[in-house]
Amino acid sequence: MPLTPRAVSIHVGDAEVSGLSIRPSKPLATMVVAHGAGAGMEHPFLQGFSEAMADEGVATLRFNFPYREAGRRFPDRPPLAIAAWTAAMEAAAGLSEGEPLWAAGKSFGGRMASMAVAEGMKTRGLVYLGYPLHAPGKPDKLRDEHLYGIAVPMLFLQGTRDTFATPELLESVVERIGPTATLQWCEGGDHSFAVKGAKRSAEEIGASLAPAVAQFVRDNP
Repeated sequence: MPLTPRAVSIHVGDAEVSGLSIRPSKPLATMVVAHGAGAGMEHPFLQGFSEAMADEGVATLRFNFPYREAGRRFPDRPPLAIAAWTAAMEAAAGLSEGEPLWAAGKSFGGRMASMAVAEGMKTRGLVYLGYPLHAPGKPDKLRDEHLYGIAVPMLFLQGTRDTFATPELLESVVERIGPTATLQWCEGGDHSFAVKGAKRSAEEIGASLAPAVAQFVRDNP
């Protein structure tokens, strides 16, 4: 039976955002998880992912970015999103029992995590649940410059049909980053990891990514 999430309040400057913590007993790590641009932390994809991570022995802390908390549709600019990430990591540290802290995010959330780490946020590693390397149809404008200065282990989980990352370009970026970066393809997956002809709920899709992520955490203690 899934563990019941615990509501958490996270202070970002003078504002406050919501969080949801799931902690199995004696977790091997805690993973802070950020949502994508178009959905908040309660999206079934992230719920399924977080519950499955708990089954793998990894605690999670999901959180909303300030724009989502305020009911706005347009994502926060990087400085505020990075401040939210830093605050969420601090909140996770307060909930932890000393286990390693990881940062993960869906699309926009993962990209903002990487920018936060590039600016000094501490984490054991980064997990990208669909990295938005470029806007759909705009492979000439890559969002990769900050990635090459990041020294912690990084896992890129990406669908082969993801229009936000042309496969050859993402493979080139990961190769350029070097041995700290790992790329795992989800065959046939789009930006939401949905596969044509496979009838799975968003919750099931999110849960299906947990084993690979948990293994990466175990391989990088």
